[in-house]
Amino acid sequence: MRWLPVGYVALVLVLEPLTPVEWPVSFALIALPLVAAFAHGPALVAGVTVFAVLFEWTLAGTPCCSGRRVGYQWDRHYLAAYVCTALVGFLGTILAHHRIRRERTLADVRFVADIAQHVLLRPVPHRVGDLRLESFYLSASAEARIGGDLYEAVPTRHGVRLLIGDVRGKGLLAVETAATLLGSFREAAHDEPDLPALAARVETSVARRSDQLSPSEAGERFVTAVIAEIRADEHAVRVVNRGHPPPLLIRPGEVRELDRGRSAPPLNLGMLVGEPYPVDVYPFVPGDQLLLYTDGVTETRDPAGTFYPLLERLRCWGPLPPRELLDRLHHDLLEYSHNQLHDDTAALAVVLLPHQGAADTRSRPGT
Repeated sequence: MRWLPVGYVALVLVLEPLTPVEWPVSFALIALPLVAAFAHGPALVAGVTVFAVLFEWTLAGTPCCSGRRVGYQWDRHYLAAYVCTALVGFLGTILAHHRIRRERTLADVRFVADIAQHVLLRPVPHRVGDLRLESFYLSASAEARIGGDLYEAVPTRHGVRLLIGDVRGKGLLAVETAATLLGSFREAAHDEPDLPALAARVETSVARRSDQLSPSEAGERFVTAVIAEIRADEHAVRVVNRGHPPPLLIRPGEVRELDRGRSAPPLNLGMLVGEPYPVDVYPFVPGDQLLLYTDGVTETRDPAGTFYPLLERLRCWGPLPPRELLDRLHHDLLEYSHNQLHDDTAALAVVLLPHQGAADTRSRPGT
């Protein structure tokens, strides 16, 4: 874009000697200041305007393709072109000044959004005991760095407690609801002894937040979520699913959903139906990996409208380290959708590493 004015002038220079006198291409220079305003500041646009007027005056006196000198610098048509170029240059200078102000404002907004995202979605601990954790968040819009998708991992005396969720709706209300949910989870994860109590505590916070909204807004303030707990010493993972896509268990030769068909209603709806919080327990042994994700992953579509085949991709890739897995998933989603994501996506990967002591024992000669 910065070289667009130069290319525009070069095009005029190529076409001017090839056209008859009756078709003066130099009139196209009227738009040159506007072209410059797309990528340059007001001072340079003003300089380009002066250059365009002088260049028009020069071209009006150059010989045409037949060798005859035109000499129309002071013809009324060219005088009108000079005035129009100056007017367009004045407007282009204002446009460039306004564009730069908007770009600075957008940069400030993005900076604040980045800070808010780091506060809302803090980096998860990469290593907790024998667990290695990684996460990623991908916004559907470059201008909107944060949204309603959320994740968290909290090491507690009860084990590592994980959360992945998706707030119904968009915009500031979704972000506020996500902040409420994350704040409640971070505190309650240390206090509540089991997952049903933790899920109930989080749902109470979401319901309390919903009560502060108008009736039209509160009807859409619910959250799908998965709350999981990994106790490495027990080699098991406990899962409470609140209407969210089920986690995936990845191990050599196997990728499967952790779903026994007992998903409870989303948060803020469970209190209405009065259903309990069922807990499913699955084996989780060294080498196993847990992938939690939002529906933005599986609802990603290609140009033909086909949904992203997550299970097929994971089975094709085989077991990967958490960071490599999420990076590959990230790039594959962008490639599959041709960079046309329509929803935010978030994912959290956790792998149980072999116990270091056992690994050292196996590595000793003669054991």
